[in-house]
Amino acid sequence: MPDGRDRPTPAVTALMRRFRSRDTLPEVEVRRALHASGLRFRLHTAVPEHPRRTIDVAFPRQKVAVFIDGCYWHACPEHGKVPARNAGWWAEKLRRNVERDMETNVTLRRNGWTVIRVWEHEHPAAVAEQVGRAVRGAK
Repeated sequence: MPDGRDRPTPAVTALMRRFRSRDTLPEVEVRRALHASGLRFRLHTAVPEHPRRTIDVAFPRQKVAVFIDGCYWHACPEHGKVPARNAGWWAEKLRRNVERDMETNVTLRRNGWTVIRVWEHEHPAAVAEQVGRAVRGAK
């Protein structure tokens, strides 16, 4: 975890707490597209071996895990950027987020899951199609 030297100000911390960590607009749009395509799923399912981490959209029977990653928080190569203020702290924070994502992927795959990670900017219908192929192919 980043050290405390360049921590964000209390005002920035309060603002960050207001950001949703679940049920974001991209998540809801993807879920709506999945549901419209006839797929049924579970939400915010715990990751095996990491109970504080959750799968955004899970198909437990088929063992397919879908994560809709925000461009900012997960360091999208196309849209992600490190803020200029407290750049060192933020770079480390975002690096750790990406590292945690990779660790989660490894854990799920080791437990027999197919992991699908998509960016928030991807079109929900295209995501639903990709997920549908994985879920229907896993049956």
